[in-house]
Formats: sequence, structure tokens, C-alpha cells
Amino acid sequence: MKTFFPAVRLFIALTVLTGMIYPLLVTGIAKAVFPKQSGGSLVTANGQIVGSALLAQRLTADNYFWSRPSAGDDGTNYATVPSSASNLGPTSSNLVATVRARLASFRLANGLATNAPVPAEMVFASGSGLDPDISPEAARLQIDRVAKARKFSPEQKQKLAALVQQSIEPPQLGFLGEPRVNVLKLNLALDSLR
Repeated sequence: MKTFFPAVRLFIALTVLTGMIYPLLVTGIAKAVFPKQSGGSLVTANGQIVGSALLAQRLTADNYFWSRPSAGDDGTNYATVPSSASNLGPTSSNLVATVRARLASFRLANGLATNAPVPAEMVFASGSGLDPDISPEAARLQIDRVAKARKFSPEQKQKLAALVQQSIEPPQLGFLGEPRVNVLKLNLALDSLR
């Protein structure tokens, strides 16, 4: 009984400190220093929230750029709750079949030769299943399909290529990661392209 009451007091103190004070402090600092990021990096168009710059969205229409596949895709939209990798290994026949199907589908949709190289992110799902970015090369390979679907003139197609080039984000801090294109932001800019 001697140690019971001190243990209960310590439990209550740690619960208040780590369960209430610390989260409120960290949240307050995040909102003050990084207001957009702490709010989910939401992207708006015409006053409406259309998504987050941190999460991919499922787009299959030919007149938009496509994100990389998601392992959490439930067939109608990218599912954020079960977001994860498929955990299929390189010897998995299911993984091989899925990648081959994605590869053939991407090549066919974008008018590429049957042996044309395709960036890996367009056939393999990301580790989280929700990666919002693709490589500049993956975006460039989709220009012809998008221009054709939107019935763009050669001049408009050149503007589209310039838009893709302008949408390339450099590595973070200049050296972390690779150049990338955020698909949601690119598609929003595409909708405003005249």
C-alpha cells in the first residue's frame, strides 16, 4: 500500500503531461510554425477543398495525368485507412502478374511500344500506397495521351509540355530525394490551361 498511492499519482501526472500537455504544445507549435502542413496540406480550387498535396488520388480518365498505383486501392478510390504496401515479395506470382498488367496497360494507354521503358512508379505501388508524386519522366510519358484526350492543338500540346516542366519540384532542401511532380497540383493546373 506504501507504493500504491505514489504510483497512482505518478500515473496521473504522466498521463496529464504526455497525454494532454505535450500533444497540445506540439500541436500549437505546429499550427504556428507550419500552418498549412499541420492542417493536412489541403489543396483548394474555386473555394472547394479538392484533396491534399500529401495523398494521391485515383484518376483513370485519359484527360488527366495518373498517379502511381496504390496497394490500398479498393477499386473506387485510394483507401487511406488500409494504406500500406502489398507485402508481396519478388517471387510472388501475384506481384509479377499485377506488374505485367500495369505495364501493358500503361504502355497501351500512352501509345508506347511494347518494349518501351516505363518508370517503376507507374507499375509498382508505393510503400504507403498513397504517394502523390511521380517522376518528371512518368509525367512526360503521359503528355501525348492527355493532349489527345483533350483534343489539344500542337500549340496547346507545347503549352502542356511546358506546364509539366514548370510543375517539376526539386529535391527537398536541394539534395533530399529526386525531382518530382505532384499529380494533383499538375491536374489542377491542367484544368486551368487554355
